[in-house]
Amino acid sequence: MFFYAKKIKVTGKNNIPKKGAVLFMANHPNGLIDPLFVTTNNPRTNHFLVRAAVFKKPIIKKFLGTLNLMPIYRIRDGVKELGKNKAIFNDCFEIFRRKETLLIFPEGSHDCRRTIRPLSKGFTRIVFGALEKYPNLKITIIPVGITYQNSTAYPSKVAINYGKPILANSFLEKDELITAIVKIKNAVSAQLKELTVHIVNDENYTQKLAELNSAQVDFTDVLAVNKILENEEFPPAKNPIKNNFRFLYYILILNNLIPFVIWKQVAKKVDEIEFVDTFRFAVNAITVPIFLGLQTWLISYFYGAKISFCYTIISLLLILTYTKLAPTNTKSNS
Repeated sequence: MFFYAKKIKVTGKNNIPKKGAVLFMANHPNGLIDPLFVTTNNPRTNHFLVRAAVFKKPIIKKFLGTLNLMPIYRIRDGVKELGKNKAIFNDCFEIFRRKETLLIFPEGSHDCRRTIRPLSKGFTRIVFGALEKYPNLKITIIPVGITYQNSTAYPSKVAINYGKPILANSFLEKDELITAIVKIKNAVSAQLKELTVHIVNDENYTQKLAELNSAQVDFTDVLAVNKILENEEFPPAKNPIKNNFRFLYYILILNNLIPFVIWKQVAKKVDEIEFVDTFRFAVNAITVPIFLGLQTWLISYFYGAKISFCYTIISLLLILTYTKLAPTNTKSNS
């Protein structure tokens, strides 16, 4: 992730309890790379609930299981599949009983639009179900805002903002179940709208987004952008930032030509814009080390260990230099 992301801005880590059961609830703009960014910038070891569709193949299911990922079934997966959620929910109850953490995406699906969508009540079944089964348990909810400068661009720039702790028990103790569900959903949603850039999804959404793009705003400066939206005082338009490191990009392609070709072939099959970043990261994380290792071995075979060592270091520095210094495309993709 360090070699892939230009900058990862993290705030609110001090809000995360060092011990005890925690439910992290994040917005979901960018496919499976969202939990990667969150968990690699989180002091707790996380379990994840992700959509069941990615678990269809047995090999992938087994691999994802080793990463603490669990499937959650939705109506679109088939009414018969919903019954499998009972076992998954029981697994979640046990995670909380062991005072571990769970990360879920309560909007129910991914969407790169810069807006917080209505939250599913599925997370309340998990939280209140665990509290019903283990009355002495305490569960803390931490909302998490994920904001990308441009979710399809490389190098990636992202902000991870952890919100204020919400004690789930307090809602169940004060109100009846239906009222508690509404109130806890509202409390989480309100924080998410402050922790990420939130443009109300109405008839003015496209115009407001276009004005922010034209002003070349830094979307990862969430507070500043939300302030602009609140006051409706948009900055003047600016010229796009020139990429003075473009020549370095072409050198990287030449040095990683086979991984680049593989990615271009894979990219043709990615039919959801929210998965572009996920597959690009996955393909490069696998292919670049393999082919860089093979090229290093060939250079070592023909020219010796010293030259091959220098080649490896220079190759890594080139990747790191471009990742950290090249400008991120500020134009939003939605």
